[in-house]
Amino acid sequence: MLHSVSLFVSLYLFWLLLSGFFTPFLMSAGAGCALAVVLFARRMAVVDQEGHPVHMLRAIVLYWPWLVKEIAKSGWTVARIILDPRLPISPTLVRFKPTQKTNVGLVLHAQSITLTPGTITVEGWPHEFLVHGLTREGAEGVIDSEMDRRVTDCEGRR
Repeated sequence: MLHSVSLFVSLYLFWLLLSGFFTPFLMSAGAGCALAVVLFARRMAVVDQEGHPVHMLRAIVLYWPWLVKEIAKSGWTVARIILDPRLPISPTLVRFKPTQKTNVGLVLHAQSITLTPGTITVEGWPHEFLVHGLTREGAEGVIDSEMDRRVTDCEGRR
């Protein structure tokens, strides 16, 4: 039930954000549409911990600022590499096992790696990632990293 209520609130707030109009008709239409989507989602049995991971909300709110800082740091590093006349790149592939146990945690980790400039998650086999890095240090930096620990904390497990 918590997931359904949370999904309704999220959808309704998103509707209001996109609409920008607060007339009674539009607000009730938004509530009706959000309710219809929640009912359809419940009927399809996709309102669960994986489909709408509200249980991770507090940890994710703490994780996002850290991730934005890491994206900025990596962006700066990649820019310096590109602007260097010697172009000191050393493309490298690394394979490692992340510590996450749930699909949501694995996807969050893989997408966080890909969002960080200079690294891309090429493959995400069950409980094993193949990551391409622009430099050897960048690629090896994802193995047993702070990002891995923080995403595992978001899952609620360690």
